[in-house]
Amino acid sequence: MNLDKVIAGFFIILAMTLNFGFFYGDSLDLQMHSKYELFAAIIVNIIATILKLGDKTQMGSVLIASSLVADIQLIAAATLWTIYGIDDTISPEIFGIIISLSGGALLANITSVILYIGDTLKSKR
Repeated sequence: MNLDKVIAGFFIILAMTLNFGFFYGDSLDLQMHSKYELFAAIIVNIIATILKLGDKTQMGSVLIASSLVADIQLIAAATLWTIYGIDDTISPEIFGIIISLSGGALLANITSVILYIGDTLKSKR
């Protein structure tokens, strides 16, 4: 067992599940989406991105690219929440944008997990 792969896989999958936890729910109900879960998703996504930096393969490049996409979208969502949610009143339009950005990051994370699983299966053969 390769401990580096276990740790990287753990953070890649955790990033996806935290992102899903934030994304899931009514997109217009602020109470169903936790800013702390968004913050945790950002931190774990950044850790997953850093762990992918050592991979010099073509697959590693695609994994890093998908992580960077997720990082940028989650940071943009948190930035919007910070700018427009100072007094805990965010318009439905802005909150819809925040959830949409999180959804895009979720798709990037799903892509990353699928590629990671495919790379793992390929390396076993």
